[in-house]
Amino acid sequence: MKKAILLSCLALAACFNPGKRGGDANLAVYDLGPAVAGQSAVTATPPLALEVRAPSWLDSPGIRYRLAYAEPGRLLSYAQARWAASPAALVQQRLVQQLGLAPVGQGGAACLLRIDLDEFSHIFSSPRDSLGVLQARAAVFDRSRSKLAEQTVKIEKPAASPDSQGGRLALAAAVDQLGSDLGRWQAQLAGSGRLKDCETGPRRK
Repeated sequence: MKKAILLSCLALAACFNPGKRGGDANLAVYDLGPAVAGQSAVTATPPLALEVRAPSWLDSPGIRYRLAYAEPGRLLSYAQARWAASPAALVQQRLVQQLGLAPVGQGGAACLLRIDLDEFSHIFSSPRDSLGVLQARAAVFDRSRSKLAEQTVKIEKPAASPDSQGGRLALAAAVDQLGSDLGRWQAQLAGSGRLKDCETGPRRK
C-alpha cells in the first residue's frame, strides 16, 4: 500500500513540476479570469464595504494543493504556476465586480461585509480526481462593528485536469459561486430589515 502511494505521488510530481528538473518551463501567472459572461454587478441596497482576509499560510501568490489521499495535512504549491496576487486580493476584486461593493475604506458605506478565507486549495482525493475547495466565514457588521449576521460557506468545484490549470479554473468557479451566494444572502438580510442601520446618510435619532 505504501509503495502504491509513493508511486502515485511520484507520478503527480511529474505533473506539478513541468520541464526538465522543473526549471526550464516559464512561470505561469494567473488571476481568476474575466467575469462570467452575462454577469453584471448588483449594487447592494444598502451598500456595504467589503473586506476579504486570509490566514498567513494563504497570504502569498502560491497556488496551493493537497494530496488528501496520502498527506492531507501537508500544504504544497505548484512549482511553475502562481496567482497574480494573494488569494484574498483576487477574491475581493472579483466580489467587488460581482456585487457592486467598494473595498473597505472606500465609498463611505456604513456597514461591512467581511469574508475570512479558511481554505482556497486544489485538493486531490486520488492522483486523477480533484476539486477546487473554497471554505470561508462571512459576516456583516453594523456602523459600530457589531455583528449583524454570519454564515459559513464551503464550495467544491470539480477540476477538469489534475494540474495547476485545472485547479485554478475550479477555484475561479468556486469564487463565482461565492459571489452569487453572497448576493442572495445579502438580499435576504435587506428584505428582512436586518440591514436597516446600514443606510447611508445621517443616522436617525
